[in-house]
Amino acid sequence: MAATEPTKKSLSLTGSVALGTGVMIGAGIFALVGQVAQLAGGWVPWAFFAGSVVAAFSSYSYIRYSAVNPSSGGVAMLLKAAYGPGVTAGSFSLFMYVSMILAESLLGRTFATYLLRPFGMQGSPFWVPVLAVAAIAAAALVNLVGNRWVEGSATITAAIKIAGIALLAVAGIVAAGLPSLGRLFTTEGRNPPEQGWVGFLAGVTLCILAYKGFTTITNQGSDLRNPERNIGRSIMLAIGLCTVLYLLITVAVTGSLSVPKIMQARDYALAEAADPAFGSWGVTLTVVIAVVATLSGLIASLFSVSKLYDMLRDMGQAPGLPGNQKHQSLYITAGLAMVLASSFDLSRIASLGAILYLAMDIAVHVGVIFRLASDIRAITWIPWMAIILDLAVLLAFIVAKVRTDLLTVLITVIVAAAITGTQWLMVRRRLAVPE
Repeated sequence: MAATEPTKKSLSLTGSVALGTGVMIGAGIFALVGQVAQLAGGWVPWAFFAGSVVAAFSSYSYIRYSAVNPSSGGVAMLLKAAYGPGVTAGSFSLFMYVSMILAESLLGRTFATYLLRPFGMQGSPFWVPVLAVAAIAAAALVNLVGNRWVEGSATITAAIKIAGIALLAVAGIVAAGLPSLGRLFTTEGRNPPEQGWVGFLAGVTLCILAYKGFTTITNQGSDLRNPERNIGRSIMLAIGLCTVLYLLITVAVTGSLSVPKIMQARDYALAEAADPAFGSWGVTLTVVIAVVATLSGLIASLFSVSKLYDMLRDMGQAPGLPGNQKHQSLYITAGLAMVLASSFDLSRIASLGAILYLAMDIAVHVGVIFRLASDIRAITWIPWMAIILDLAVLLAFIVAKVRTDLLTVLITVIVAAAITGTQWLMVRRRLAVPE
């Protein structure tokens, strides 16, 4: 019996891809299209394609490290290996953790916004956070059932999401006319970004949020069958699948709605785009797919992010709850996601998450280049390219936000400083305790 237990607890390649796409296909496409349109104008499809290119280059460092050192806390272990168990590794690991919690709160609010759309209450300051919290709580309950339920639900819902979004995209393109596919390759008839290339690159920054769920796959190392081979395959399959779907759906949306209308309905742009083409049944179908996508995304994200927190707690870089609760990482993660979903709107949540994630991503590539390249047999020009791309979009995003939403930048600086200061205190206290 003992010999078969690991097999029962492990994830298949299909289950891993489902968990990855479960995190990626959620708020990333349902909520961010409108947010991206505010920055990138009519170049939304190109922004999502550019985001996939950045994600593909970034994924190399994670794939190389995780293939050599598979674990349930992939990003945290990578940073620890590169920088040691100190303030730097702890701070950037928590940047990643907080960015994933922000992604969960984004999923929660997107679920609520789309669910309320048929009733005209999508902007309710009361019901949106209430339903967001309820969605996060429901996803946490599913995670309490165990790995096999999480994998099974992720596989089923991923299939529903992929089929549903593909159906909406193809139907939308047909309704807009097949020549609309040519809009991917020309700027004709497209509203350029108001802030030019700065706006476009800033929009790409938000698009990266629609792909960054691939990093949760690195947290599956202790659960995934044949992780040395399957982590890389799972990540690339998930990114490739999402890229195709995102391009199709953004072409359909921009073919159905003008940029001003997309911006006006920025939190529920896909439902708004379905209305002129298909009427009420199209809106209803979009709402159903959005609800399934966001709930399944929450389930998959809570599973993976709780694994990351387990690793951080074991490394002494994050606190635990009093006592010895079995699922305390899940409780902490879900609780923080509920607080953030109640405190910030979709735009601010996305902005905070993007800045923290890209800062962590740059730290990962620097660590790979200067500390880990020989150990994990990495080709260093690829992480160098990832750093260049990360810096280009991050700096453009900060410039754009300073011009239009300085408060978000200030909040991000405060959060980053609080995380770093807390890590400094924890490391200092840990070093003061005799072995």
